[in-house]
Amino acid sequence: MSKSVKDMLLQDFEQRIVSENIDSFLIINTKGISGKDNNRLRGELKAKGMRLLVVRNSLFRRALASRGMEAAGSLFTGPCTVAYGGDSIIDVAKEMTGWLKKIKELEIRGAYLDGSALDGGGAEALAQMPTRAELLGQVVMRILSAGARVAGAIAGPGGVIAGCVKTLSDVDKEAA
Repeated sequence: MSKSVKDMLLQDFEQRIVSENIDSFLIINTKGISGKDNNRLRGELKAKGMRLLVVRNSLFRRALASRGMEAAGSLFTGPCTVAYGGDSIIDVAKEMTGWLKKIKELEIRGAYLDGSALDGGGAEALAQMPTRAELLGQVVMRILSAGARVAGAIAGPGGVIAGCVKTLSDVDKEAA
């Protein structure tokens, strides 16, 4: 590959990292996957806002280094494909572990997340974590449950007093 072509590829990788806001990603091996499976995988991922990018390791390492993501460089050995997009890296990991069951040749090699690199096992463990939407739901539920307990504690004694007043007024009506 000529130097000018390598420079163009490097610029393309750097531009994609910036324009598509790639700050966390999964590294997978797609070697041995049939064209039909590859097209099906890419199509379904695209429908969910996720993308696959086959990279040239040395050039992608340089593009990552220029963006301050040097820690991910050690993950790029052998044929690599970068999976990114979705709401978070957790969504990508969940989707790719689902595809591991469908396509036996697929392999998760690692992940880059929050400035650190994870090995294949760590990347697959990401799929067990709750997604961003699930975490937001848990936070909202905990906030609302605390508020409901406070409201119940405030309203509880008032309800007891109201019951006592009603009983006294009923007794006064009967006496009158």
